[in-house]
Amino acid sequence: MSARTIVITGTRKGIGKYLAEYYLSAGDDVVGCSRGAPSVEHDNYTHFSLDVTDEEAVVAMVHSIRKQHGSVDVLLNNAGVGAMNHFMMMPAKSARRVMDTNFMGTFLLSRELAKLMRKTRGGSIVNFTTVAVPLSLEGEAVYAASKSAVETFTRISARELAGFGIRVNAIGPTPVETDLVRNIPKDKMDQLLGQQIIPRFGTFEDVANVVDFFIDPRSEFITGQVIYLGGIMG
Repeated sequence: MSARTIVITGTRKGIGKYLAEYYLSAGDDVVGCSRGAPSVEHDNYTHFSLDVTDEEAVVAMVHSIRKQHGSVDVLLNNAGVGAMNHFMMMPAKSARRVMDTNFMGTFLLSRELAKLMRKTRGGSIVNFTTVAVPLSLEGEAVYAASKSAVETFTRISARELAGFGIRVNAIGPTPVETDLVRNIPKDKMDQLLGQQIIPRFGTFEDVANVVDFFIDPRSEFITGQVIYLGGIMG
């Protein structure tokens, strides 16, 4: 298989960093972005320091990608922020940050990179949601709402992009031991894990396995789907 050009958002740490290094090790060219400095070093890695909610910065990044790579094969909309508190206690500023990062970031990257993908009549977009949506987890009303928007966007954009040969799917990880979950009280986390059919933390490998499935050319008949890990059913 020839090297692919894969764009991954939120590559400074956690799942995004793992996926960047995973696909670099497979021989792909990876373009990553985060609000901070890069933490991935590789000859085939290009990094942009930006906020995915900044429309001008996103457009400029995609312009640079077009000049360097011509087109893009895969977009992984991994960048996101979490929030866990009662919605009555959440400041509007915090709620907007969650909604903007999780949904608007996904929208902007998808919109701009789909314009590149359509020129080659192909491509795969994988958005990131969460099991907090089907589980209706207390304390995550705004976070789950932002990811519900991502899921609806996934299904409808899959229809709108199908004519260009672009597939859009979403993965909903269970909690993976990253910075997003380390500050959650143990009793809360145990309660969450207990709702899964397979009651354990997810791993980076679990996530990469589903992403591999979605972006594999043999999955050309798969679009508009959401897969949750851990045995959670939507």
